[in-house]
Amino acid sequence: MSTNLALAQDHAHNLACTLMVPVTLFEVDGSFGVMPTADLDEDDVTVIHEYDPWSPAR
Repeated sequence: MSTNLALAQDHAHNLACTLMVPVTLFEVDGSFGVMPTADLDEDDVTVIHEYDPWSPAR
């Protein structure tokens, strides 16, 4: 978890491109985290952005 949004965004993009799966950048209790979208339980978090490596627009 990070409190720096720019750092979390960079890590999210890199993780999506490395794993070649969609990942979600989320916020919980003032901190940002990144995890594969398929593993995310959206009930307790605020979704900031989803990074999809297969999407033509980034």
